[in-house]
Amino acid sequence: MLEASVHAALARELHESERTRVQVEQFSKRHPGMVIEDSYAIQRAWMKLKRAEGRTVIGHKIGLTSRAMQLASQITEPDYGTLLDDMLLRDGSEVEAARFIVPRFETEFAFVLSKPLKGPGATLFDVLNATDYVVPALELIDARIEQFDRDSKAPRKVLDTIADNAANAGIVMGGRPMRPDSVDWRWAGALLFKNGVIEESGLGAAVLNHPANGVAWLVNKLAAHDEGLAAGEIVLGGSFTRPVACSAGDTFHADYGPLGSISVKFV
Repeated sequence: MLEASVHAALARELHESERTRVQVEQFSKRHPGMVIEDSYAIQRAWMKLKRAEGRTVIGHKIGLTSRAMQLASQITEPDYGTLLDDMLLRDGSEVEAARFIVPRFETEFAFVLSKPLKGPGATLFDVLNATDYVVPALELIDARIEQFDRDSKAPRKVLDTIADNAANAGIVMGGRPMRPDSVDWRWAGALLFKNGVIEESGLGAAVLNHPANGVAWLVNKLAAHDEGLAAGEIVLGGSFTRPVACSAGDTFHADYGPLGSISVKFV
C-alpha cells in the first residue's frame, strides 16, 4: 500500500478539485502500484477533511451493483462511499450546475434505517428488518478525477472512482416512503426523463437481484473496519439505470409508478 502521507495528500487534491471544479490526473496512473485498500484509505482521508470543516455523515452509497457495470469496470463486487449533510438536494428544487464538474443522474432506492446494522454475516433479511422505510431516490454523481487521461485518453480505473468517494456528489429523495415489506423491490423500477424524453428505465432486480442485497454487502464490508450502519442512516442501494448527463437548463423527472416521482431542474 501507499504511505499514509500519500493518502492524505491525494485526499487534499480531491478536496481542492471539488472546490475549484478542476479535475485532477488519475491517481492510478500516477501511482501504478496502488490497490483498492489505498483507494478507500484516500476516500476516508477526504471524508475526514470534510468532517473537520463541519460536515456530518448521514449515510452511505453503494455503486457498481449491476453486472454490466462490474464487467465494464473489471471488478467482481460493488464499491461504496459516504453521504454527507450538504449532499442532500430537495425534490422539486433548482440545482446550480456550476457547483459540479460533470454531473450525471442515476435512479435508485434509498433505505432509511430504524435500527443499527453491523456485520459480518448480515443478510438481506437483516437489512429489511432494520429498515424503517424505502423511498425513491436520484443520485447525483460527479468526477473530481479525470474520466479520461489528458494525454493517453485512457479511461480511469475503479481505483480512481473509489478514491473519489465512489463518485457521489448529491442525493434527492422523494415520492412515497414505503415499508420494506410493502413492495416487491425486485420489480419496483423507474422511468428517467430528461427534458421530457425517457433516457433510461430499469428495475430494482438489476441491483444484485434485490436492492437490499447491496446494503447487506456494505454492512459486511464495513465490518472489516469494525464499523456498521447507525439507526437513521440513509443508504443508497445502487443504481438500476446508467448515468444520464446533466447541464444547465436540463429538467429531470424520475417516475417510479405507484411509488411517486422526483423532479429536479439544473440552472
